[in-house]
Amino acid sequence: MAVTLDDKLVVAISSRALFNFEEENLLFESGDEEAYMRHQLALVHQPARAGVAFSLVRKLLAFNTPDAQHVEVVMLSRNDPASGMRVFASAKAAGMRVERGVFTRGRDPFAYLRPLGAHLFLSANEADVRQALSIGFPAARVMTDSTPAGDRFPNEVRIAFDGDAVLFSDEAERVFQTAGLPAFQENEADKASLPLASGPFKPLLAALHRLQQGAHASHTMRIRTALVTARSAPAHERAIRTLLDWGINVDEAMFLGGLEKGPFLREFEPDFFFDDQTGHVQSAARHVPAGHVSSGITNLAGAGNERPAQRAADQPPGLVEPKNS
Repeated sequence: MAVTLDDKLVVAISSRALFNFEEENLLFESGDEEAYMRHQLALVHQPARAGVAFSLVRKLLAFNTPDAQHVEVVMLSRNDPASGMRVFASAKAAGMRVERGVFTRGRDPFAYLRPLGAHLFLSANEADVRQALSIGFPAARVMTDSTPAGDRFPNEVRIAFDGDAVLFSDEAERVFQTAGLPAFQENEADKASLPLASGPFKPLLAALHRLQQGAHASHTMRIRTALVTARSAPAHERAIRTLLDWGINVDEAMFLGGLEKGPFLREFEPDFFFDDQTGHVQSAARHVPAGHVSSGITNLAGAGNERPAQRAADQPPGLVEPKNS
């Protein structure tokens, strides 16, 4: 019988997302591939420091037991195969069972997400993330300067999601961008009972839900999720009803009405936070590991990615833009 990953949560991750290879990356980007390869080979027995997604990956892998493998982590990297040896060696030194990898020596790696059936792709390369999203895979560009995850919850995988253009489609945000806040509020009130369409990260949330449901009751690991959105009442109702319609629960929901997300995420202490607006991602990264999801109308060329977040900061809490990112 052929080996398959169909029954697992599959995370594809680049070397820079899992480990701190920022100094090495400067050499890679200089264009001297041979020097980069020699450098990595010289350090093959020197474990790399933890990267932005290290805590998330380590905790997800903790769902695996000798009897059942629930999570598969696959290296998907622009590194050359020889440099990939240090990646595998560093994972082994960290106690991570990472057995599979694709190394493309500078070529686009995102197409391999299809045969992997990945539920998540994390990379420091923005172009790869955009391409992955364009072919239907949840993907985020890790902010490599993010604050590392805390260690207060060793037995919980804690993940926070933005709503519109991340868990949900950007249909409501498009109303706001084209017609303004009053039209948005009217639209969401009128459609409160109509579920929003799926966004790019619904498959990951659903896979996490299945992982939690499939883990044995005696398993020590748990998953805790949070919706962190700039929506506020009455626009909160449609978001909640959408999740109920999907049959997926989140443990916490924060309807912040335009308040800065970073301080709230600091209290939740996620292993990772996903958002589609760079302003909010940068706010989050000052406190927690964060990634930018290049999705939705605010990430279209010339859309002014910073504008909504900046405008929200200038408006009173009751009159802020509704974008949850």
